[in-house]
Amino acid sequence: MLVIESLLSPAELAALQEAAAGLSFGDGRATAGRHAREVKANDQALASDALEAIQTKVTAALMAHPVFRAAARPKALSRLIVSRYRIGQTYGLHVDDALMQGLRTDLSFTLFLSAPESYDGGALVVEDLFEARAIKLQAGEMILYPATTLHRVEPVTRGERLAVVGWVQSLIRDQARREMLFDLDQAVEEVFATQGKSALFDRLAKTRSNLLRMWAEP
Repeated sequence: MLVIESLLSPAELAALQEAAAGLSFGDGRATAGRHAREVKANDQALASDALEAIQTKVTAALMAHPVFRAAARPKALSRLIVSRYRIGQTYGLHVDDALMQGLRTDLSFTLFLSAPESYDGGALVVEDLFEARAIKLQAGEMILYPATTLHRVEPVTRGERLAVVGWVQSLIRDQARREMLFDLDQAVEEVFATQGKSALFDRLAKTRSNLLRMWAEP
């Protein structure tokens, strides 16, 4: 799992929050799979020009962000969803559908639009083999995590939780390979920052490119 903190500028975040507050919402179960529908109780924004503008802005910000690109290696993104949880609403334990809108869902992400102090409950809880991790980020921060995990959203007990949710089909299907390439990216950038275009930088960059050639599924 990876937290991305600088996806939006303060002005961009404020504009998204204002736009999201004016959206019309419908029953979130309309887009859930057959089994997830049994445990899903939230609202999702209905199609509108304002929603399309939010989707376009967030998609552009994601595709321009170097950490997101390095971690996700995105081939395609799903159409983004703006979700709303009000008092009593929740999303029980589930795994995301493997295929959505013709895409394989390798990674999931949640961009928080509501300040954490403005609502109680509503944490995203992601389970792995060792523990369940509760995630409640600052407005404008995003969590990126494997779509293969079981996860849930705790009931909101005060206020309102707004977020943008989406899925990534990666050029690198295998999670372990994505992680290795992400680590290698960080090493390449660190070497370049400290040594410039050195022999070590060239060798690391060569290795990164050749691993991409071996593993990528364009």
